[in-house]
Amino acid sequence: MERYQEIERSIIKKYRKTIWSKFIKAIKDYELISENDKIMVCISGGKDSFLLAKCLEELSRHGKIHFEAHFVCMDPGYTKKNRDMIINNSKLLNIPLEIFNSDIFAVANKLNPTNPCYMCARMRRGHLYNYAQNLGCNKIALGHHFDDVIETTLLSMFYGAEIKTMLPKLHSDNFEGLELIRPLYLVKEEDIISWKNTNNLTFLNCACKFTEKNNQENTTSKRKEIKELIKNLRKISPDIDHNIFKSLDNVNLECVLGTKNHGQYHSFLADYQNKSHKNS
Repeated sequence: MERYQEIERSIIKKYRKTIWSKFIKAIKDYELISENDKIMVCISGGKDSFLLAKCLEELSRHGKIHFEAHFVCMDPGYTKKNRDMIINNSKLLNIPLEIFNSDIFAVANKLNPTNPCYMCARMRRGHLYNYAQNLGCNKIALGHHFDDVIETTLLSMFYGAEIKTMLPKLHSDNFEGLELIRPLYLVKEEDIISWKNTNNLTFLNCACKFTEKNNQENTTSKRKEIKELIKNLRKISPDIDHNIFKSLDNVNLECVLGTKNHGQYHSFLADYQNKSHKNS
């Protein structure tokens, strides 16, 4: 058995409960993949996107739903060392990777030298959607996992003053007919790390030239702060992340001050008198 086959086998055997079953559950529960879908699987070079690629590859070979998967990496200006690592990992994992180039790092840094991250993220998304359309794909798969969902939720509450989360799928506002899906939505990061370490794999952590030059800024980022907070909370209550996640699927609209839908705010006061009459 070749090494890539051993790695594939570990996903459906050793990590069947923690990775494979949760991957399949997200696919089914959130209806992420349909018959004859053409999916562009985005590979950034990190552990999450490479695991996503292997899971979707396995599903396309042995699943009941027929779909096409195209494995694509956008090079936004990686160093040669980082680009070579991505290529070597795709060969090691036997993933037929297609790479296309862009100048996102350079442009984002030029537009905002002190904090190019926001512009970089927006430009990345636009380039990926464009490329997916050119391939004739109707879906784009990203490697966001369970911990990303929890962190995004708390970031929105603590620093955005609103309750919202990262959804398992959403339609593109600017690219008609394209949908973004997150098949690793229920998979915890600790299990992805365990899979990586068990198979002695090394992936890119962060290939951004900006954060490479500004390590101190990166280590004090808000997302890392939230990640550490959740880590500490788990020591007090092991189910804390599950409870945060479940709360977003169990919102009691009768006990919130206000809600927002399509940009329109709705206060609890609007229905307050009607409710008091019904209860009297």
